Amino acid sequence: MNGFRESEDRAGLLRRGRVRRRRQPHGGSALALPLRPRKIRRYRRSVASRMATVRARALPSEDSQGSKVESAADDPGDALPGDAAAGGREPHGHRGPEERREASVAERSAETLAARLRLAEVAAGLRVTPAGRELPGDSPLRQVLAELNRIPSSRRRAARLFEWLIAPMPPDHFYRCLWEREAVLVRRQDPSYYEGLFCTADLDAMLRHEDVHFGQHLDAARYVCGRRETLNPPGRALPAAAWSLYRAGCSLRLLCPQAFSSSVWQFLAVLQEQFGSMAGSNVYLTPPNSQGFAPHYDDIEAFVLQLEGRKLWRVYRPRDPTEELALTSSPNFSQEDLGEPVLQTVLEPGDLLYFPRGFIHQAECQDGMHSLHLTLSTYQRNTWGDFLEAVVPLAVQAAIEENVEFRRGLPRDFMDYMGAQHSDSKDPRRTAFMEKVRVLVARLGHFAPVDAVADQRAKDFIHDSLPPVLSDREKALSVHGLPIRWEAGEPVNVGAQLTTETEVHMLQDGIARLVGEGGRLFLYYTVENSRVYHLEEPKCLEIYPQQADAMELLLRSYPEFVRVGDLPCDSVEDQLSLATMLYDKGLLLTKVPLTQN
Repeated sequence: MNGFRESEDRAGLLRRGRVRRRRQPHGGSALALPLRPRKIRRYRRSVASRMATVRARALPSEDSQGSKVESAADDPGDALPGDAAAGGREPHGHRGPEERREASVAERSAETLAARLRLAEVAAGLRVTPAGRELPGDSPLRQVLAELNRIPSSRRRAARLFEWLIAPMPPDHFYRCLWEREAVLVRRQDPSYYEGLFCTADLDAMLRHEDVHFGQHLDAARYVCGRRETLNPPGRALPAAAWSLYRAGCSLRLLCPQAFSSSVWQFLAVLQEQFGSMAGSNVYLTPPNSQGFAPHYDDIEAFVLQLEGRKLWRVYRPRDPTEELALTSSPNFSQEDLGEPVLQTVLEPGDLLYFPRGFIHQAECQDGMHSLHLTLSTYQRNTWGDFLEAVVPLAVQAAIEENVEFRRGLPRDFMDYMGAQHSDSKDPRRTAFMEKVRVLVARLGHFAPVDAVADQRAKDFIHDSLPPVLSDREKALSVHGLPIRWEAGEPVNVGAQLTTETEVHMLQDGIARLVGEGGRLFLYYTVENSRVYHLEEPKCLEIYPQQADAMELLLRSYPEFVRVGDLPCDSVEDQLSLATMLYDKGLLLTKVPLTQN
């Protein structure tokens, strides 16, 4: 499937799906410090002007029937029309001297780039699934992935894949009217829509060839007579044990399929940039005439992709306001705990079901047919409350240090009129005390380190993220495309270097974040992450003060190219050392392939 290479990372697996974890507020020492020393702000105005110049010179670049959409707020018969997305190249117009010079350089490098793209296409791992099944030529999934491979901007790739996922519903309508609000059903009448993403043959191959363990990677569960049972034996999930449990009526839940399946990894790695939050998944295989799990709600936004068979779903609204957009998953409910479902439907291959956090759901197989579905999950603990949970303690700390009003003593007699036993008191001293609290709380906003906390959450997202999937173009124009190899007893094709004339931009949009910590600057990045959740420690590079504005320009100017010699550094040496460090780490790509000096 055109250029998304299968990773060879088959390392040991931890859960990287719907992780039940709670973010803890970060310590105050790092966040309370300024993000930048004063001396590295001198280029801020020039950075903005340089970005405007880069954008002014940028050239335009290139960027589905029978579907029906229903939501819990609509009549069942309401449907939204399909929405085709297409893009073409606009004419570049007349070229000036600078454009003619750039075109000449590009033409001289065209053959090199074409050769690298051909090599990348041959090596690409998305033409077959991990189980070796060649995808049909008319697979909608293959078509959209081939389209993504031709889109140069990772941001636009993420938007296009999400548009395909919820088609024919327009994404702006979904986010404006349905996201976090309503359950939504997209009925496509196209069994091939997700073909190549995951199938039961892939699961069987994993049981045979991968180190899959019960409890860690695979759960066997059933729901019988109102009771949920988990029947995980100890040790490795060999095919004999797993399929025997399936025949005994157990659903098999594969946790973190993206660690084993390249197609699932590629799917999630693109979408995580759309959500700005970790995207995980589980796969559920349910035998005929059975139910694997009790009614419950989750703490994630859920997209259910029906891959095989049929399954009856019942979805219920939160029972009271405290369960709306739940921050933690619920215990198991009995049928008596439930009201009437807001949505009841049988999902068939190609269908999509979405429901928000806190929506109770249950599903069962009927009619002698099994079911396989994948649940894409995102937005776990990604709320305003979680953000403020980190901001407020730091704001109080800063306010105490900087404003004497927060250091003044409490009234000597405040216990005489405050507290639960005085909650009904009309004492005017109580009224004055409450007003003082409101005034001080309102002042906290002035001391809130909002940007610092945002950076720390972005750093956490970088660590949570899957490693990026590269297009053919990104592989050919980055360090991954250099033709260096071992031949005839020595390395050959060595010596390609960046110069001040080299034009570069970041490899992708969401792969790095500049964060201030302890008076120093660090660039955290995703390119060395594992497909296994938090298997590796966070990866970062230290950025020196004299290179900070140049790093900021590179991060903000994507996907437009910047000439290395135009990076706002004190010296050519600083320009080249920063660009070379980023290129060697796989964080930059060049406008044309590097050649040997």
